[in-house]
Amino acid sequence: MPKWNKVNGRVFGITRWMIPSSPRKVLEALHHEGFEAYLVGGCVRDLILDRVPKDFDVITTAGLTQVNKLFRRSRIVGRRFPICMVHIQGTITEVSSFDTTAKHSEGKEITAHSQIPKKCDKKDLIRWRNSMERDFTINSLFFDPFSNVIYDYAEGMADLRSLKLRTLIPASLSFKLDCARILRGLRIAARLGLSISKETETAIRKFSPSITSLDKFRLMMELNYMLSYGAAVPSLYLLQRFNLLEILLPFHAAYLNEQGINKSSLSSVMLMKLFFNLDKLVSCARPSNCNIWVALLAFHLALVNNPQNSLIVLAFAATLYHGEWNEGVNYARAKSLVEINLRPEITRSAEFKSENELAEGVTCFALNVQGCIAALTSADCLLEAMSTFPASSNSGLVFVSKKAARDVANIFEVLVNDVESYKDKRKNFEVDYKQLGNGGFLRENRYVLGKVILETLEGAILQGNENILDSNQNLGIDAPTKETSNSPVADLVQEQLVKKIRKFGNCHLFLKLS
Repeated sequence: MPKWNKVNGRVFGITRWMIPSSPRKVLEALHHEGFEAYLVGGCVRDLILDRVPKDFDVITTAGLTQVNKLFRRSRIVGRRFPICMVHIQGTITEVSSFDTTAKHSEGKEITAHSQIPKKCDKKDLIRWRNSMERDFTINSLFFDPFSNVIYDYAEGMADLRSLKLRTLIPASLSFKLDCARILRGLRIAARLGLSISKETETAIRKFSPSITSLDKFRLMMELNYMLSYGAAVPSLYLLQRFNLLEILLPFHAAYLNEQGINKSSLSSVMLMKLFFNLDKLVSCARPSNCNIWVALLAFHLALVNNPQNSLIVLAFAATLYHGEWNEGVNYARAKSLVEINLRPEITRSAEFKSENELAEGVTCFALNVQGCIAALTSADCLLEAMSTFPASSNSGLVFVSKKAARDVANIFEVLVNDVESYKDKRKNFEVDYKQLGNGGFLRENRYVLGKVILETLEGAILQGNENILDSNQNLGIDAPTKETSNSPVADLVQEQLVKKIRKFGNCHLFLKLS
């Protein structure tokens, strides 16, 4: 039987002043009106692990109608699991109600009554019932910012210390109830370097085909969380490991299979290097927009179907990066003198190209990239692209929206229309993360794409017989086994957690409620 525990938040250096202004104001307003209000879920987990939360979710004893009346700019959304979205200072805080869980739980038994300690009060029972509706133990924690207490009803803290991903209820039942939990679990495991319990891993493999039942918007959202927040490489690896990539991105899954991707060969694959360099630029605190990873997938698909010599690709990327054709050409000619080891996508520049020939080559390649976006939006175009890998399976699933496709195509438009006259020279070579996260700033998207591609190319420049960048350690990922995870991410997270526990001592870490 899981032990019910409460933890002093100060053990992990957590106080309410660590909470950003907007969600803190929501919490304080609810508390002032006499309601209980807690942070819940992934934000509590991330605060404990010294990670920057993607967002801050609040749960309260107030009903959603009461929450909606309390805040001037708010609205209730959702049918099955409604929440109130509160707008403060340009930030949205999602507020849920314990009442919603109580109504949803009517008429069904969440778990055995034997899990309820004999001595527990009504508040504990309400929090426990809510926690049992959640996906993973490490996401079932509540933080009371006013008493500075973390409540743990499912041994989530123990799983955090061992960095293990485990479902709250039997994994097969959990994924049958909500198959989106599969993608969410892999995303969390990738970001934090978690091991996956044997039961959870077995259930993921069993229920992975069920993700095709999710709507396209949900799939796009989950992939964006995986690829835009600094953990794209481990996310892609886990999707490949559990045969989910061949459902979600069948062309790129087939490419990785043909390359014979495994633990030892991962770092030599261009697709992974592209996303490795994107991961270096972005994080939960500074994410990119979906246009970046969609553009990278289309760019890579174009190269697989039609390999290019290094001069063309260098000029293509350098023009995006510098915002000017002449600067891009000068950079490309200087770098094309050395060999870039990214086969089969990149071939060696064996012959000189005039300015006009180079411009024509870049324009043709940009048109090719634009055309390849369709393989991510149209099942028919995907089928055509998959002819490159006739022996590979094709799920026929596409989920990138037409709008996103148009936005990505516009990124490359400057390389299509009179590229030689393109001049939008960049004065500042720092990433503007506000513009990058927004997605509507083509100039910033071009710069970041150019930067990612150039760093990928430069990382593959041969020196003698060895690559400058050619090791799994450089990619920051190791292949996890069923019950272990030795990735550098996991080691760093665990080291930070151990330091906190040692600093404050273990003796008063857990105050048992059971």
